[in-house]
Amino acid sequence: MPHAPLILVPQGAEYQAVCRGLSRVTTTKPNVISIPVGIKPLTTYLHKLQADGIFSNHPQLQVLLMGVCGSLSPNYPVGKIVLYENCIYQGKVQECDRTFTAQMRSQLNSQLTLVKGLTSDRVICSAAEKRQLGETLGADVVDMEGFAALEFFNSLGVAVTILRVVSDDCHHDIPDLTSAISPDGSLRPLPLAMTFIKQPIAAIRLIRSSLQGLKVLEEVSKNILIPHLPEITPTG
Repeated sequence: MPHAPLILVPQGAEYQAVCRGLSRVTTTKPNVISIPVGIKPLTTYLHKLQADGIFSNHPQLQVLLMGVCGSLSPNYPVGKIVLYENCIYQGKVQECDRTFTAQMRSQLNSQLTLVKGLTSDRVICSAAEKRQLGETLGADVVDMEGFAALEFFNSLGVAVTILRVVSDDCHHDIPDLTSAISPDGSLRPLPLAMTFIKQPIAAIRLIRSSLQGLKVLEEVSKNILIPHLPEITPTG
């Protein structure tokens, strides 16, 4: 019997969408952990889980990072499901596990697009900057956690891959959400609301596209096979 993957999902709406999708196809509580947003907060959190023995107790562990992402190319519209080949950050590249990625692609849909991801330590809110980054770096999509997860688990020899859904395109600016993300990687509702109020048109567009992306994320979660195995629960 295959081992259940440990699924990591950024906290908030993304985590809730994945849990809803998984709950509809299995009576077993899936191995899903809510993670903070951002490179540094995630790295700190993963080291804490390692110190708690979460990963060492599961030597055959496979890790699947799920969530939404931003498009850097017209080829990846809102709602597009992508699997990462690798991820770039500050000129460095971390590779996804090829075997695990192929397994996920076969399990979900052989037509899933393989992409090159870019991880950013800030929200890329300008559509023009997105397209420029895509062209200059050869990346297809952008997120805020991918590289950190790959770097951490690759150092442990753990098979890891990334599945995301595009939730904002490269044609429209989005509100600057930087102030809505706290230093510990948690979301701050009040600053988020204030940002939306200051940029209402961009906010409405982002909300609509995000809801579309989250719906697809929930749907694709239904196709992830979760064996009836003991769950992995972080402490603290």
